Amino acid sequence: MTCVGELKRLIRWARSQGASDLHLVAGLPPAMRINGDIAMLKADALTREQCRELTLSLLEPRQIAQLEQNLELCIAIFDEEAGRVRITVSYQAGIPELSARLCGISIPDADALGLPPVVAELARRPNGLVLITGANGAGKTTTLNYMVDLINRERRCKIVMIEDPVEYVHRPIKSIVVQQAVHTDTLSFPRALVHVLRQNPDVIVIGEMRELETIATAITAAETGHLVLATLHTPNVMQAVERITGVFPPTQSRQVLLQLANSLQGIIAQDLIPRIDRKGRVLATEVLVANTAVRNMIREDHAHKLENVIVTGRKQGMCTMDSALVELYQRAIISYDSAVTRLRDSTQIHGDHAASASGGATG
Repeated sequence: MTCVGELKRLIRWARSQGASDLHLVAGLPPAMRINGDIAMLKADALTREQCRELTLSLLEPRQIAQLEQNLELCIAIFDEEAGRVRITVSYQAGIPELSARLCGISIPDADALGLPPVVAELARRPNGLVLITGANGAGKTTTLNYMVDLINRERRCKIVMIEDPVEYVHRPIKSIVVQQAVHTDTLSFPRALVHVLRQNPDVIVIGEMRELETIATAITAAETGHLVLATLHTPNVMQAVERITGVFPPTQSRQVLLQLANSLQGIIAQDLIPRIDRKGRVLATEVLVANTAVRNMIREDHAHKLENVIVTGRKQGMCTMDSALVELYQRAIISYDSAVTRLRDSTQIHGDHAASASGGATG
C-alpha cells in the first residue's frame, strides 16, 4: 500500500472509531483522540522516516514548499469515506508530523449540539458582532457553522466566510455563500477582510480573529451594518472582551471600547466535557447578550463586572459557565471532578456534593 493509501486508511479507521483527531508523531504509534482522551493504536511506533513519508504523502509540491518556508501548514482534504479532514503539519526535531481533525460530515442542529436557543437568536440579528470563544477542540467551528447554516436556511442574503482552512462546505439554500480559504483564495485574514467589504456581503464570517488588523476591521464592519460572526481563543466571556481591547495600543483603547460597546451583540463561550456515562462529550456554554448594562460596562472598561450582569440576565438567555457546569453535574451528566476542576467558584458545588455523599453513606 502506498503512503497516501496508508494515511487514508488510518483516517478512515479513526472516523469509524468515533475519533475527533488522528495524530502521527515519530517514536509513537498512531494515536486518536476519542471523547477528549488520547488512545494509542496497538501498532509499532512510527520511525522518523515513516512519519515524514506519511505526513508528506498528501501534500502537493506547492504545499511542501510552503511548509518548508513557514515550518507549518494547515489545509483541508476530502476523503470519499471519511469526509472532510483538516490537516495540520508541524515539525519536531526536524521531522514533519501530522494532526488530522475529522470534520463533521453534516452540520448538526441545536438540540444535537446542546446549544441554548439564544444562539439562534444571535444568528438572526441583522448586524453587529457575535463572538464564539473557547479553547482548542471546544466546538467553536461547529457552532459557527451551525449559525451560518441557520442564516442560509432562513435569510436571503450574501454570506462571505474567511477560513483557515474550510472545514464545512455550505451549499446555497436561500443565501449566496462564498467560502474563501486563507493561503488558497486569499493571502491572509486582514487582506481578505479589506476586500470582503467590497463584495457587498450581509454576513461576514471570520474563522479566527488573531491580529489587531483583523479585529479592527471586524469591529468596523459590525458597526457599519454587517453581521460579523467570529471565533476567539479565550476561555470565557470576560477574557474575550479583554483580549479584543488588549491588542490595541493605549492611545486607541478608548475608541475601541466605544466601538465594541456599540457593535457587540453577544458572546458564546464553550467547553466540551466528558460525559459521566462515557458516551462522548457534552457542551457547556457561557452566554453574554449585549444589553444596556453590558454596553455601559464595556464602555467604562469594566469587563470584570460582566459576570454580575450575566447572573441577573437569565431571562435574556444569559448564563455563566459555572451555572452551566453545576446544572450538568446536578443532572448527573458530568462527574463531580469534571465540574469542580472547571468551576471558577467551586463553592457552588461543594454543598451539593457533600450532601449527596452524606446521603449515600447513610443509605
